[in-house]
Amino acid sequence: MKDRGHLLEKRKKMAGIWLAAPALLGTFLFFLLPFAICIKYSFTFGVGGAYFAGLENYKGVFSSYAFQLAASNTLRFLAIGVTLNITLSFFTALILKKGLAGSRLFRYILLLPLVLPIASVVMVVQVFFAETGIVNHWLDSLGVPIAQWLQGPNAFYVLLGLYLWKSFGYSVILLLSGLNAVPDEFYQTAAIEGAGGVQKLVFVTLPMMPPHLFLAVVMGIVNAFKSYREAFLLGGKHPHDSIYMIQHFLNNNFENLNYQKLSVAAIMLLFVLLALLCGLYLFQNKYKEE
Repeated sequence: MKDRGHLLEKRKKMAGIWLAAPALLGTFLFFLLPFAICIKYSFTFGVGGAYFAGLENYKGVFSSYAFQLAASNTLRFLAIGVTLNITLSFFTALILKKGLAGSRLFRYILLLPLVLPIASVVMVVQVFFAETGIVNHWLDSLGVPIAQWLQGPNAFYVLLGLYLWKSFGYSVILLLSGLNAVPDEFYQTAAIEGAGGVQKLVFVTLPMMPPHLFLAVVMGIVNAFKSYREAFLLGGKHPHDSIYMIQHFLNNNFENLNYQKLSVAAIMLLFVLLALLCGLYLFQNKYKEE
């Protein structure tokens, strides 16, 4: 009986390995192997990585004005966009939690941007913000100087508005689910102790929200990087400097077959994202322990 049980346990393990094999093979072929090749290219020079270059590729990328511009724009977009998105979403979720009239319909409306084709949305934006678009026509009728919305510094704010419009509803739903998970007994106990609205928010709501805020921030960062589609549709391969993102740098070097610079930028982007996510995770755990 003991040998039979051991044989069954072994068969279960083998069955699990065979079931996981396609996913493991796909991960190796399409993620781990290309990443290893990417690391090799970052330290080599020439066709096929024929010559070892050490850190010269890294020095060249860091000293490149295009990379510096792309990195600074990307970090600026992340800092402003994600912060605004989480702040506005959190306070909107607080309002919706009160169960005001029409809040249920408003929740459905918030998710509409997720199902609209981004190309059609960008076309509408161009109709409004083009040099001869509706907004400039309205400004001209009021005697106000027209602005370069898509080919000037204002392009950053147009792209930021698109990001907030598309990510706002999803973040509200995530945070609203977290608010609904806070037991009403906590608020009742706080009210008995004489706590006001602000005190309930600070000492009851916020301590219960880190896991949901963490998820909302992570999804906000992911959606911020997805905004490259909007930036590409608005400005093309070489948009205004204010919306030249790290994805533009990667895409342009790929088209130029400059795999060394592409590899360096991709590796640096990976490490920055890992550091950012690990920092958020550690902050969440530290806040939870306290």
